[in-house]
Amino acid sequence: MATARRPAVNRGSRPAPRPPEGTPPPAELARRARAGLTGAVAIAHWAAAEHGAPGALSDEAAARAAAALGLSPREVRSDWDRARLIGLIEHHAGTTRPGWRLQAWDRDDSAVLRGWVALLDAWSLACPAPETAEPTAVAEVVEAVPQLLSLLQLSAGPVPISVLLDMLRQRVAELRTERCEVPQEAAEARESGKAAESPRDVGDDTTLEGLLDWALEALASVGALTVRESPQDGPEGAGSAADDARGDRREAVLTALGNWAVWVKLEQICVAAQSPAGNIEQPAADMLRGCAGLTPGPARAEYRAWLAARPVGSAVTELIEAARGDDALLRGLAFEALRVVGAPAEPAVRAVVGESCLRPYALLWLAEHEGADPDEALDVLTREEATWLWVDTAAAISDHGESPLLVRHLESAVQGTVPALLEEVRAVGHPRTVQVLVALAAAHPDPALAKAVRRAAFQVHTGGV
Repeated sequence: MATARRPAVNRGSRPAPRPPEGTPPPAELARRARAGLTGAVAIAHWAAAEHGAPGALSDEAAARAAAALGLSPREVRSDWDRARLIGLIEHHAGTTRPGWRLQAWDRDDSAVLRGWVALLDAWSLACPAPETAEPTAVAEVVEAVPQLLSLLQLSAGPVPISVLLDMLRQRVAELRTERCEVPQEAAEARESGKAAESPRDVGDDTTLEGLLDWALEALASVGALTVRESPQDGPEGAGSAADDARGDRREAVLTALGNWAVWVKLEQICVAAQSPAGNIEQPAADMLRGCAGLTPGPARAEYRAWLAARPVGSAVTELIEAARGDDALLRGLAFEALRVVGAPAEPAVRAVVGESCLRPYALLWLAEHEGADPDEALDVLTREEATWLWVDTAAAISDHGESPLLVRHLESAVQGTVPALLEEVRAVGHPRTVQVLVALAAAHPDPALAKAVRRAAFQVHTGGV
């Protein structure tokens, strides 16, 4: 589909941004990431030595791994989950095998850093919320964490926990306002002309404090930040009245890895904000339409910026939903954006393999994610799946491309002859088959071939043979 896209608009040159002063070089950042993930790497090597460990770690398998690695079963399960989130191990047909990232772990610093960022994005999965926590409140805190991380990065130093808690209250209040969830007390206050409740009164403070502690603990466990006691003297350690009232004199500060990762995401957002298209503010479908006229490189940059501005889970859900729509071009672009997401998108992509309209795209995505060359990934499709994909791509070209592109698209069919292609296209059951064949017949310069294609379109339309 890249050939169907128009040339990218020249956005002008922008010098490569420099990370904050004091940021270690990539090799040192990768060394620190490796040092914090030795347990996940060890369990991945154990799984590789097992020649097909069970996909879900059973109690018996966890006990064997614990004995082999000198760990407790609980530590094994934690490392196992992290290895999966990083992409060091992958599930296939009920068994686990080494991921491509494990092969590159010791020699490719960029693979290590991407794996660590995938873990940071999945921090709430790496360290699940307490079982007693209310799901809606957990979701609100997860959605608010990027703003807290941005505050920590922009502060370039430690931030008191009380400040983070105040920002969390404000962000939760904004989220509830966006959902039109106005507390009864606030509604009654507005009706009586009283002042609205402050963000401090939003939700249960005890709940938010507890969930903030959980979030900070989880982020610390993946190596993104540290929580420490504030110094007892000096202007920064003097604390606030709120701190003293709670007896909480702690502060949080990003690690070098956390500072670098948040800076990268903020830079991506800044780049997108300068984009004439303004795709960062758009829902997935509109963002993809805005990228349809770009060549692959600039389009990937737009995808990265759009992804950086929202939680990875909700972003993946939006892209999958856009792919389910009627526009075949958006379907292909959605999976291009999911390639930019990488490992965190794998569970969602695997979950849609059973959907006929998404199956070929999902199988190709998974094959490439597992290390297959894009030119060879088509081998994972059956003849019928490849034919369905051919029709879907032809529909995208018919809707958004030019007639010569549709004619050239014939060359990409797996069938050796046009009659064989028409026979299999008629049998595959794609909902756009008739429109595609009519468009192809109108575009093709060979009158005899065009007549055969029109006949096939008529037979599909009438249900004949």
